[in-house]
Amino acid sequence: MNHKTRRHGDKETRSSDASSISLPVSLSPFLLVFLMISSARTLRAQDPPPRVVVGSKAFTESVILAELATQLARRTGAEVVHRPELGGTRLLWNALRQGEIDVYPEYTGTIRQEIFARQGVQGEEAIRQALADHGILMSRPLGFNNTYALGIRESLAARLDIRKISDLREHPELKFGFSNEFMERGDGWPSLRDRYQLPQKDVTGLEHALAYRGLENGSIALTDLYSTDPEIRYYDLRILEDDLSHFPRYHAVLLYRADLAERAPEAVAAFLQLEGRLPRAAIVELNSRAKPRSGERVTESRVAADFLKENPFFQATPQENEKAALTQPEEGFVERLIKYTAQHLFLVAVSLSLAILISVPLGIVAAKRARLGQGILAVTGIIQTLPGLALLVFIMALLHLVPPLPFVHKLPALGTLPAVIALFLYSLLPIIRNTYTGLHDIPLSVRESAEALGLPAAARLRLIELPMASRAILAGIKTAAVINVGTATLGALVGAGGYGQPILTGIRLDDVGLILQGAVPAALLALLIQGLFEAAERKLVPKGLRLQPAE
Repeated sequence: MNHKTRRHGDKETRSSDASSISLPVSLSPFLLVFLMISSARTLRAQDPPPRVVVGSKAFTESVILAELATQLARRTGAEVVHRPELGGTRLLWNALRQGEIDVYPEYTGTIRQEIFARQGVQGEEAIRQALADHGILMSRPLGFNNTYALGIRESLAARLDIRKISDLREHPELKFGFSNEFMERGDGWPSLRDRYQLPQKDVTGLEHALAYRGLENGSIALTDLYSTDPEIRYYDLRILEDDLSHFPRYHAVLLYRADLAERAPEAVAAFLQLEGRLPRAAIVELNSRAKPRSGERVTESRVAADFLKENPFFQATPQENEKAALTQPEEGFVERLIKYTAQHLFLVAVSLSLAILISVPLGIVAAKRARLGQGILAVTGIIQTLPGLALLVFIMALLHLVPPLPFVHKLPALGTLPAVIALFLYSLLPIIRNTYTGLHDIPLSVRESAEALGLPAAARLRLIELPMASRAILAGIKTAAVINVGTATLGALVGAGGYGQPILTGIRLDDVGLILQGAVPAALLALLIQGLFEAAERKLVPKGLRLQPAE
């Protein structure tokens, strides 16, 4: 009886234990869901901020507008990068379509006459539809019309009684100097000449910022202007009346990728606050501060920050200012020099290293295989003759055509990659040619002696031929390195930075001091590299093969 009771008690005990365990087990699905939701929230909270890349053209107003968009977007906590002074319309447009940049300032007249030239796109809605077909959206106008115009010195205009563009027909002797982009645009010089039947033949292209100097010293009589340029007042220029209404209206807008509105909706909403908030007087004042006729120049980033701070509509909360880092001091000269030096050295080091790895073997092949060698030297010689800017544009076009690769969504057509490829190609010829020459010039008697000793071809190359050719090979590498230092300044045109950045900015602002900030360090770096290679020659070249000083 007691035994049965104990068994019954054991059963009751086990039942009680089971019930006590069943409660958590029954709740476990809910607990699992709760943990999943909490984990998802934690992961979302740890997601990196969206990245937004802002581009701008190579003139002051575009840089300022891009800075305004950049600083507004940064207030949302997004990681916003501004790539300034990337070039002209086509380069920025292609970069936007390919996803290299996400947003940049543009003008409605340029969209109609340049981007969609000869497509009959008229009116704002037609522009929006044409852009949407490429996955691009457009903001509403920012508030001012920066149309093209033609400018001439007031004194010359008064003397020749020139008030309208059509008056230029009576003065075929005048020399015109237009910006390079205007020389080729759909609404530029070719169509302007045909519309007004202008007879001038002495027409040249030049950098827009340098045209004002040309007007001042009389080397040109007329140039194209942007109607918001502060130089119109600085140089006392007369704007000629467009009496045949050739130039369309150029309302400033922001073009941005449609997928950006999904990836960073808060950033898009932030920079769209600029719509209708920039009257012509305001942008002229901003341009004047960034590009003064005299006195201290204010950087575009500071000009934009001051405008946003002083305008009540754009005043930020302390939290937004903290996210945007507007209160941080701007880079000083030393910080900029260190940054540009690091960028420049990276471009030179990577491209030169790759060139050495490829060129020395190719030089050996060229020396050992005569017909193949002539082909190698011919191809690299042709590459060497290509203008640097043309080569950069060609490389960018090729990178746009490369399909996505495994583990790489898309090869970047802006920034470091195209600059490194261009520098690599320019480095090939000096190294290949010197390697070929050094091996080819080894005396026949020496080569025959090596063969007579029974050395295999690889041993002859390693122990005899390459050491004897080492002086010539090092000389080729040194030449390539010095060429690279100078040519790397073009990397700034595609957003690769380096010493070319202050040079481009100095040209745009007509500031010799800024140009020297890039040119002088580049020259010093070239001299330093040359000295380092001369020291390396004393270490690497066998003593008996070194040049002896003349007695």
